[in-house]
Amino acid sequence: MTARAAKKTSILIIYTGGTIGMVQDAKNGALKPVKFDKIQEVVPELKKFDFIIKTITFNPALDSSNMNPISWIKIAKTIERHYNAYDGFVVLHGTDTMAYTASALSYMFENLDKPIIFTGSQLPIGVIRTDGKENLITAVEIAAEKVQGECLVPEVCIYFDFKLYRGNRTLKRDAELFSAFRSVNYPALAVAGIDIKYSIEFIHYPENKGILKVNTDFDDNVVILKIFPGINQNVFNSVLNTPGLKGVVLETFGSGNVPTSRWLINAIKRAIKRGIVVLNVTQCQGGKVVMGQYQTSVELLNAGVVSAKDMTTEAAVTKLMFLLGQGLKPEEIKMYLNKSLRGEISE
Repeated sequence: MTARAAKKTSILIIYTGGTIGMVQDAKNGALKPVKFDKIQEVVPELKKFDFIIKTITFNPALDSSNMNPISWIKIAKTIERHYNAYDGFVVLHGTDTMAYTASALSYMFENLDKPIIFTGSQLPIGVIRTDGKENLITAVEIAAEKVQGECLVPEVCIYFDFKLYRGNRTLKRDAELFSAFRSVNYPALAVAGIDIKYSIEFIHYPENKGILKVNTDFDDNVVILKIFPGINQNVFNSVLNTPGLKGVVLETFGSGNVPTSRWLINAIKRAIKRGIVVLNVTQCQGGKVVMGQYQTSVELLNAGVVSAKDMTTEAAVTKLMFLLGQGLKPEEIKMYLNKSLRGEISE
């Protein structure tokens, strides 16, 4: 008897939009969208994997600046519909809001046991110096990687310029360099060189394998309010008194500090008394919020502001929208904001 042939690895590529999906027209040199059902002709290297690679293209394709919770839900439901048919997923996405979308997806997928790898490019895939081909090829390889039949990286990640990061730990740091993304407060999950070297100790594995839950409820009645020297009292009050407002991501100085102006503290206190959840995030790319370390943050702590610790702004605002979408009470939301749901925060 001959041994039964092993099942081929299958990867689904989802093109949502973005720079990576453009090629130059052979006649006039203008950029036009790739036909992603022909992606293996544009990137023939993919054929060498001997994987089953299928594609889905959003119609219309979205510039990442136009992404919103409806778009995040569409991506999540697309993956959910095809979850059992594929070993891994690669989501092609514009770079500007990729960290927001990856963070949002991480909260939606509970007990995820397959890779969802976001990638894109700074230059279109159809131009000579593109970074898109390497990003796509390696993202596919990572999405397909298994050890003893189990997916090696069962997380929502961002792969860009030879680094694999946890999606909800990542931010876009540069508009021009190929190394557009960075994860300051959490190590890279893998680094691609001659080989792809995985840092297994930093990868999150689900506690309940095979019990996937996808929750797509969001509430977008939130605002990011950045503190700056000379912030105007009327403007500040007007933001906090926005009709329907339920959550505020307060971007503060350093380790969570704000001016000690009485009017500012009182405005925050009044907002919290009305049931608005206020989450304190540092404006710095690295480090964390430690409320009470300085006098300028003691008042926030006493008022009931929640520390985001070392969360990125992208992870914080999407987490707040996600928790508000669950219909929880403010105190319950505060409790979950202080807990790591998908590795977005160091506890």
